[in-house]
Amino acid sequence: YCGFSVTKTFTALAILQLAEKGKLALEDHANNYMNFPYSEPITIKQLLSHSAGVPNPLPLRWVHSPEEYLTFDRKQYFADIFQKNKRLNSAPNDMYKYSNLGYVLLGQIIEQVSGLSYEEYIRVNIIEPLGMAPGDLGFQIRDHRQHAKGYQKIGTFMNFLLGFLMDKQKYVNQKEGRWYSFRDTVLNGPSHGGLVGKPSSLMRYIQELLKDDCVLITDDFKRLLFTENKTNSGKKTAMCLSWFKGDLNGNSYFCHAGGGAGYYCEIRIYPERGVGSVIMLNRSGMTDERVLSRLDKFYFENGSQD
Repeated sequence: YCGFSVTKTFTALAILQLAEKGKLALEDHANNYMNFPYSEPITIKQLLSHSAGVPNPLPLRWVHSPEEYLTFDRKQYFADIFQKNKRLNSAPNDMYKYSNLGYVLLGQIIEQVSGLSYEEYIRVNIIEPLGMAPGDLGFQIRDHRQHAKGYQKIGTFMNFLLGFLMDKQKYVNQKEGRWYSFRDTVLNGPSHGGLVGKPSSLMRYIQELLKDDCVLITDDFKRLLFTENKTNSGKKTAMCLSWFKGDLNGNSYFCHAGGGAGYYCEIRIYPERGVGSVIMLNRSGMTDERVLSRLDKFYFENGSQD
């Protein structure tokens, strides 16, 4: 399955790991670490909390085929995207505004600071410490026979839009009953949504984050990860450092969704209950649907403590 924007939580964790090692600071200006496309004094923390004002063009076109993976030049690709999106939508930390491009920039900072490709950094510092193999979680489709086929229902408004938003001739198969299926794709920007993996792998990831003294990050920096950001005017945003904050019948949680053409995914943790949940669907999802709110409500109402 594809994790899409759930990957942003891995990007944020990687930034916090680098901060913990003293290689960067969250309040540093991002242009200290890279050839930054904006002149405004944007901090790394503002990129993490989607408060930098960076534009968010629709990313459905940001894909290529698995056969192009080794030759695809994402640096040039996104240089062109930033050239077309040169103006901020708002002043830094004036408001919350979700931005995939902000997380593309964070991925570039990770590469610049660590000296590794984004994919290699995540593999060495998150995937391998969790005891997972590349086939469990990574950025390539290792076995096309085991990769779930994604679908989009025919006759829907989203199916109509896809004709304008992506190359259907290249990426969409023939009809299967009432559905179109998608050919396998790779996202152009791995740091905003490129992970591919099993539900069990994401479960392993959130189980580790629920632990005290987890292997991925110290408790002090983990608290920063789950601290809600406030704007310059003191307004709460319900957004931490990549994680959304919410409440379900008195149970506070942190979550993230990821979706695109053919797939939808959600992950969630309830720190006070010591539990987490994951769902993956092989049909298109373009918004944060909070599917887990319906499933987890049933779980809590039936008194399960497992």
